[in-house]
Amino acid sequence: MTDTNMSSMLTSDLINKMADFFVEPKSLDTAGDQKETIWQSMDWQKNLGYYKTIPELKTAIDTKATWTIGAGFTADPITTLLLGTIKGNGKDTFNSIIKNMIKIKVIDGDAYAEIIRNDAGILINLKPLNPSRIKSVWGGNGRIIRYEQISTIKGHANKLFKPDEIFHLMRNRIADEIHGVSIIPAVEWIIKARNEAMQDWKTVMHRNVSPVWIFHLDTDDETVIANFKTKMDEAHANGENLYVPKGAVVPEMVATATNASLNPLTWIAQLNDYFFQVINTPQIIIGNAKEFTDASGKIVYLSYEQSVKAEQLSIEEQVLAQLNIEIKLTFPASLQQEAISDTPNPNDQTPDATTLEEEPHEQAAQPNDTKTELEGKK
Repeated sequence: MTDTNMSSMLTSDLINKMADFFVEPKSLDTAGDQKETIWQSMDWQKNLGYYKTIPELKTAIDTKATWTIGAGFTADPITTLLLGTIKGNGKDTFNSIIKNMIKIKVIDGDAYAEIIRNDAGILINLKPLNPSRIKSVWGGNGRIIRYEQISTIKGHANKLFKPDEIFHLMRNRIADEIHGVSIIPAVEWIIKARNEAMQDWKTVMHRNVSPVWIFHLDTDDETVIANFKTKMDEAHANGENLYVPKGAVVPEMVATATNASLNPLTWIAQLNDYFFQVINTPQIIIGNAKEFTDASGKIVYLSYEQSVKAEQLSIEEQVLAQLNIEIKLTFPASLQQEAISDTPNPNDQTPDATTLEEEPHEQAAQPNDTKTELEGKK
C-alpha cells in the first residue's frame, strides 16, 4: 500500500543542477622567452565567412571604414602627388588601400600590406596581403623580427620581409600581445541568436501558409497508404482539392493555438540593437532613423564622430610611423559646432518678470461695492 505520510516528503537538489553563467578566463598571446615566437591567424576564413554572410555585420564594418576615410586625405602638394601614384593591384588608390586594410583589421584583428620602395627608398606602391598567409615573427624582447608570406606552391620557401617592408595595422592590441583583436568573437553569439530566432520565425510563418497535416486512414495496407500519400502530396503542392470516400480519411491539422507561442520579434529587435551597440556603429549612421528624435540623433551622431576621429588619428599615426608620410584624414561632416550652438549660454540674460510692463488688471467687486452712486452722495 502506498505511504501517504507527509513526513516522507523529499526535496530536490536544483542548486547543483543549474549552472551559473561563467566567463572563461583568457591569457595573452605574448612573445615568450624563446628566441622566436610566431603568430599566424587561423580564423581568417571563419571571420571572412561572417563578414560575407551576415549583412548587418558587413554594413557596419563597411560604414566604419567609409567614415574613417571620410572625404579622403589632405597633405602637402609633394605628398599628395606621391600618394597619387600608388596603385596597389593596378586599379587601387591610396584611399581604397587604407579603407581595405581598415576592414581587414576589424574582421581579423591584423591587416598587412607590402611596402614597395625604389632604390632611393621612396614609396612607390602599397599592396594589401592575405592575412591568413602572413606570419609575424617576434623576438624574446617583444619586438617584430620579420614577416613571412607562406608559399602556396609545395616545396617553395616562404617569402621573407623585414619589419619596415610590411605596413601592419593591429586592432585593439592588448598589453604586450603580438596581434590585434577581431570584432567577430564579441558579436558571434548575438549574430547566432538573432539568425536562429529569424529562422524559427520563418518556419512559423511558412507553417501558417502551408500547415502540416495528420491523416487518419481507415487502413493499414502499406500500398494503399503509399498511394494516398503520393496523391495527397501532389494535390497539396499544386493547391488542388482531394476527394476521398466518407469515413476513409480523417484529416487533422497540426497548428499552434493563437497567442500560444512567444512573439520573437521583440527579441530579434533587442538583439539587433545590442549588435549595433557592441560593434559601435549606430543604426542612424547607416540610414535607420527609427525612434530617433532630432536631439537624440545629434547626440548619437556626435558620439560616433568621436569614435571615428579616434580611428582617423590612429591611421594617421601609423602612416607617419611606418611609411614616414604625414597625412590628415578629413571627417565627412561634423555636428560639433551645431551641438555647441544648441547649448544654452549661462551668460545669456533673460528678461526679469518685474521689468516687463504690467497690463492693468480689473479688480474684482467687493461685497460693500453695491451702493449706488445716489446712495454715495447721501
